[in-house]
Amino acid sequence: MEKRKCSFCGGAIEPGTGKLYARKDGTVYYFCSSKCQGNLNLGRIPRKVAWTEAGRKARGKTT
Repeated sequence: MEKRKCSFCGGAIEPGTGKLYARKDGTVYYFCSSKCQGNLNLGRIPRKVAWTEAGRKARGKTT
């Protein structure tokens, strides 16, 4: 099984966990938690949220 990446935070999703959301236009989103899904639904941008992978990279806090 292949590991997937969360469409919002960039975290790894283990096989058998998470959620898949497909929009009417054919875009597929994978979420590791309802926290990530809710933030995307609210229109938040991952780069501006501190705890996401993109947010850490934007602030220069990658390890």
